Amino acid sequence: MTIFEKISRWRRAFFVWVGLPVIAAIGFSFGMFDLVPAWQAKAGKGTEGTFTAVREDCGGRSCTWYGDFVAADGGKRRTDVILYDEPDGMVVGQQVAARDTGARNGVFAADGGYTWLIITGLVVGGLVAAVAWVLILIRAIRRRRAPAPTA
Repeated sequence: MTIFEKISRWRRAFFVWVGLPVIAAIGFSFGMFDLVPAWQAKAGKGTEGTFTAVREDCGGRSCTWYGDFVAADGGKRRTDVILYDEPDGMVVGQQVAARDTGARNGVFAADGGYTWLIITGLVVGGLVAAVAWVLILIRAIRRRRAPAPTA
């Protein structure tokens, strides 16, 4: 076995035993809690209100707007929340129609966007990684338990 074959086997094993569980955990932890709220926002459900932009937090390739949400009926208030699917060109102090569907960290712009698709992709990717990992694990256990072939 050459050094390149050993490296290839090591990389494959690392991906199977470490990578797949990490992908599954990230997909579930980042997506599972906000999956239903994102789909509710896509369907136009939730508490309607107004989001007021307070600050923009930029890092890497994207920026996130934080601000305050007030329900249209004046009852529900959330402070320092993220606005998902924010419109382009937002500025501090700008108000936009928003919808609170119970997402952990934020509210959704009433005009909609693609957050529901991103969150769904995370959850599906995590689910596929988890199922693949479990199937590989079961196969590895069966191989170890199988009797050695007799010659």
